[in-house]
Amino acid sequence: MATRIQVLVPITIAAVIVGIAGIMSLPSDVKLESVEFPRGTVKLDGIVLEVQIADTDPRRARGLMFQEQLPLDEGMLFVFDDTNKHSIWMLNMQFPLDVIWIDDNSKVVFIEKNVPPCKTALETVTCPSYKGGNKDAKYVLEVTAGFVDAFKITTESTLEIISI
Repeated sequence: MATRIQVLVPITIAAVIVGIAGIMSLPSDVKLESVEFPRGTVKLDGIVLEVQIADTDPRRARGLMFQEQLPLDEGMLFVFDDTNKHSIWMLNMQFPLDVIWIDDNSKVVFIEKNVPPCKTALETVTCPSYKGGNKDAKYVLEVTAGFVDAFKITTESTLEIISI
């Protein structure tokens, strides 16, 4: 019968190897260097949010990785070229988020609340993808966990883009 250490050591080594391989496979402009995002302003059901805008593939891949916090009146708006089923993941996130998928008519189509971060090597290996309920979306808005409940955001909510 294998001891606990005999079982855990190979699993830990495998998790570290896969985690390193995952980080190495990220596009170079997604890695640890600082990324500047354009900024804009949106309203979600009248609540004004200052947003970082992720409107290119490298910016969308980087997202909020490694950011330490996100104030309740800020967010990140992922702007896609097409309306489609867009997924997100929480790789290298430091805090949980509420994630809101919005269609090309500015209507909220799906909400995922309190999505947990994937910070450790093992979490990085098993980090799930969130698919927005397989609903077509043009935008994905990430806000601090608790925002949706605090401001009563629902699938009846609408987004107003003030500037992006």
